[in-house]
Amino acid sequence: MLQYVINALDGTDGEAQNRRMLARPHHLVCVRKLKENGNFLLGGAILNESGQMIGSIMIVQFETESAFQDWFNNDPYNTMGVWQKVEVRPFRVANV
Repeated sequence: MLQYVINALDGTDGEAQNRRMLARPHHLVCVRKLKENGNFLLGGAILNESGQMIGSIMIVQFETESAFQDWFNNDPYNTMGVWQKVEVRPFRVANV
């Protein structure tokens, strides 16, 4: 399995929080499917000093790069414009 860490920051404009809250239920449906299929390893929201969600960290795994890209390109946080600054890196979970 190919593993990836995603560090994604939301936009900073006045509508950023509204976009996140509108997309969030749809994103969570997708994440639940990832978890059921064994693709989701860990994830959650990045918070600012006030406890407001401003981004996401996810660790996911897929059989192929194209399977990862298919999911990533179609995740609601991407398609609905929530994530504005995204860094994806190959990752390996430590087996300890």
